[in-house]
Amino acid sequence: MANQILISVSPWDSRVALVEQGRLAELYLERRQQPDPTTNIYKGRVVKVLPGMDAAFVDIGLERHAYLYAEEVSEQWDSFFSFWLEAEGAEAPKILASATAHAPIEDLLQEGQELMVQICRPPMGGKGARLTTHITLPGHYLVYTPTLPQMGVSRRITEQAERHRLLSLLEKLKPKDGGLIARTASQGQSEEVLRRERDVLVNLWQTILRKRESSPCPALLYAELDFPRRMVRELCGPEVDRLVIDDASTGEQIREYVSGLDPRLENRVEIYSGPEPLFAHFGLDTDWRRLLTPKVWLKSGGYLVITATEALTAVDVNTGRFIGRRHWEDTILRTNLEAAQEVARQVRLRNIGGLIVIDFIDMKKAAHRDVVYRTLMDALKPDRAKTSALPISSLGLLEMTRERLRASLADMVTDLCRCCAGKGFQLSCLVIAHDILRQLAWDAREFPGCRFIVNAHPEVGALVAREGDEAWNRVAREFHCDLKIVEEPGFPPEKYEIIRELRPTPT
Repeated sequence: MANQILISVSPWDSRVALVEQGRLAELYLERRQQPDPTTNIYKGRVVKVLPGMDAAFVDIGLERHAYLYAEEVSEQWDSFFSFWLEAEGAEAPKILASATAHAPIEDLLQEGQELMVQICRPPMGGKGARLTTHITLPGHYLVYTPTLPQMGVSRRITEQAERHRLLSLLEKLKPKDGGLIARTASQGQSEEVLRRERDVLVNLWQTILRKRESSPCPALLYAELDFPRRMVRELCGPEVDRLVIDDASTGEQIREYVSGLDPRLENRVEIYSGPEPLFAHFGLDTDWRRLLTPKVWLKSGGYLVITATEALTAVDVNTGRFIGRRHWEDTILRTNLEAAQEVARQVRLRNIGGLIVIDFIDMKKAAHRDVVYRTLMDALKPDRAKTSALPISSLGLLEMTRERLRASLADMVTDLCRCCAGKGFQLSCLVIAHDILRQLAWDAREFPGCRFIVNAHPEVGALVAREGDEAWNRVAREFHCDLKIVEEPGFPPEKYEIIRELRPTPT
């Protein structure tokens, strides 16, 4: 089945889906009012140097100051570039040697200093953007690194003959300043195609340098391509057979963009004008609504439970309805193998980054743990984000990390629950009712002769009336108090108000 890129454009946002073998593999969303600034290049000013963090805050004109670590200033090939490149053996010693040490941040930067930086991670949560001084200009086939001279080939190109061919071409095409990285899409491309893109990227760099000289500080020197074209550049490769867009104007822009890369790609672009929404037409609406549910069912009847916390994401594997036909250990192995493949799909689809801990069903045999581990690693190979994982422990736990280059899908499309504020639970109505009664009893002793009005959720109010009937009547007689319960359907269960009024004096 063909691999496809689906692009849905609306006045308020744009969505891009990568469909592999008929299943949703990756989903991207960008709102018109909140464009992703990743890879934008700025002229910034250092506002504070923090030796204790080995970092500095830099004003680049965004709402929050961005931060720049010392390792992103010194001359080394940091983790941002390992996303593009798998270093060749001859280059590795030089790269590693420079990566082992760097000068302290206070020796590299001073407050008030102006410098050119690039966003390598967008603002997330309460944190500002992360910056690097190692500028990269990505094209479809090549990445130009004007500040670092190394040459390399994408880690996703594994055929040795093709890697050597591309490295030879890169040596021919090497600019006067900087280096080049061959991206996955460069596989099988001619020298002429790569040379054409190299010239475009080098000219773009010269334009940025000229703009830096004439711009105030802070200033945006270079803004990335618009979202649809940027995603086509990142996702469109030899394995993609169709690009379907539901907006005619965007479709023509993409057709013009891909024809500039390779005229043969133009025939893959289709403009959709059907009566139903694009994603629904391709059967993706159900996937979209179920994307963020914690429980993910496996075909065998087992299931995953995915839980995000502040520190990590936990994935629990369960056999569920799957009981197998023969030995229990075989049932466990089959469930874990299926779970390993589905975990790889889910972390990519939900864009889960950071530390991930997978609790597989306990396997007694080390050979079974090894085959599940290798299955997971094979399933992670199509993932464009850098991942690393430790073997499964004797307790059935696997620890892995996944590169966090942007906010997760859950962070982008959800808000904190207005009732529980993101805790995932709330106090029971019975506990809240008892708290109210306890407060009323105390207030009645403190303010005898008053009328108390309780505004609360209907269920809580009913429990206050039922649970406190006998006890409150006794308190009311002793301290000459009245109680009125007002139901507030708009209140969440945990919210209530106790209002105290003086009772009118009888005449």
